[in-house]
Amino acid sequence: MNKSTKNLLILIIAFGIYYVFDDIFFKEIRKWLFNQTHQLGISHILTYFITGIPLFLGTLLIGKRTAFFHNLGLDKSIREGFLFALVCTLPMFFGFSMRFEFNQDIKLNTILIGVISAGFFEELYYRGFLFGLPFRKTKLGFILAVCFGAVYFGLLHLYQSTEFNELLGIFLITFLGGILFAWIYAEWNFNIWVPIFLHMLMNLAWEVFSISDNALGGLYSNVFRILTIGLVITLTLLYKKRKGIKLVVNKKTLFIKKGTPSE
Repeated sequence: MNKSTKNLLILIIAFGIYYVFDDIFFKEIRKWLFNQTHQLGISHILTYFITGIPLFLGTLLIGKRTAFFHNLGLDKSIREGFLFALVCTLPMFFGFSMRFEFNQDIKLNTILIGVISAGFFEELYYRGFLFGLPFRKTKLGFILAVCFGAVYFGLLHLYQSTEFNELLGIFLITFLGGILFAWIYAEWNFNIWVPIFLHMLMNLAWEVFSISDNALGGLYSNVFRILTIGLVITLTLLYKKRKGIKLVVNKKTLFIKKGTPSE
């Protein structure tokens, strides 16, 4: 068995164990932690760390212990990730402030669960692990590496509605969002803080201005969201052009990469 196949097998098994563990025990672990801490948001975050143990072990198994943070993109610039995300989400914050009312009922748990936890763990687990490691450590190209994670990311948000049209819209938006975040992660030198802060700030704008109960939103909210997405793509391409850095995602890395993975 070659290294690429071995790594892919380890990643599939690790994510499979995580998926089952998370599905069966997440609510029970969070309930137990809540009884200890009496704080739902903190309990939610701690539970994510616990259920993510299979992913952390899988990361360790395919690389050196000293490369753990590097393999998940956590060793890159936090400042760079935050500043880029802040600039790109300005259209949402300014646009929403002019069009929608400030949410005066926003709670601490909403920020901890819907902004911090969602942004950090969804990006770390689905982009850093589920997309990033197959793309960096196996011969899978971008499309093959991103496909399952983006589909899973889309399905993960279907609890937000029961109507078919809304479900379809929510799935498409979150599925495409998963692809966008994966592309950003790759093109910013696998700096996981870039999609993490982008995800956090987009969610924060959504919550602070009471945009919608789900990820679909309405006409005006999506206009400002599209402006943010356009800014994300444009600034990324301009940054790489200015620095003279080739795109990581190109025709040679779309499907199957040749040679031994170098990352």
